[in-house]
Amino acid sequence: MALAALSIAVFAAPAFAQRSFDDDRYDNPRDRYEHRNDAENQREKNIPGEFDYYALVMSWSPTYCSDHYDRGFDPQCDRTDGRRYAFVLHGLWPQYERGFPGECRTRRKPYVPQPVIDAMLDIMPSPKLVIHEYRKHGTCSGLEPAAYYETARQLFRKIKIPERYINPYEAMFVTPGEVVQDFIENNPDLKPEMLAVACGGPGGRLREVRVCLTKEGKPRACGSNENQRKLCSAQQMFVPPVRSTKADPDSAEDRQKFKNAPTPRPRVIPGVGER
Repeated sequence: MALAALSIAVFAAPAFAQRSFDDDRYDNPRDRYEHRNDAENQREKNIPGEFDYYALVMSWSPTYCSDHYDRGFDPQCDRTDGRRYAFVLHGLWPQYERGFPGECRTRRKPYVPQPVIDAMLDIMPSPKLVIHEYRKHGTCSGLEPAAYYETARQLFRKIKIPERYINPYEAMFVTPGEVVQDFIENNPDLKPEMLAVACGGPGGRLREVRVCLTKEGKPRACGSNENQRKLCSAQQMFVPPVRSTKADPDSAEDRQKFKNAPTPRPRVIPGVGER
């Protein structure tokens, strides 16, 4: 499926600085670049609507869940409805060609209404993440929360996820280049310079795929933030599966078997089963 152009209205809105109180569950400082205020880039920073391109960031949920297995309840991983997530929307990040804005000033406190939060949970399954992403990144888009998340949803939906990443039962080992090629084959408008793959953690696990887009939603070459060598230089990545073998929640053997499983907790609800 080709990526269609998407017109995005951008509104600038100055005012007071707002600090983000929520930790970003995915943003890895080692994968990001601080803006260099050198002679090559002297424009004023952190102004809503003033950026060069978007990075649409899609996270591989099984990797996140394996990293946060023992950190308490998480609506993305501790499901009682049998649902499992593959690629989820991490965020839509305004970027400079080098560096990025963050927590931009807005006229009002960057409050995300509950209906907007609820509407995003099917593709962004964490209320805290929805709130945080608008505070840190959405405020720099120049869009109000509803418009920002509607834009993010439309762009995310225009990306066709390759079949083998939709609901894999088995773990995979792939190279970053293979992931890029898979996406290009399913999205003819994309070219290699328009994507980047991030990995990390034990075994060099797949963490996220970034797709670079213009403010109008058209594919474009990425800036230095998506330097592939810095995001993932591994020769091969481990891709944890979305689903694992069914488990009986009342079986001590199954509980022990999956205690350290690198996937979301396998779960069968009596009378409901696995979906």
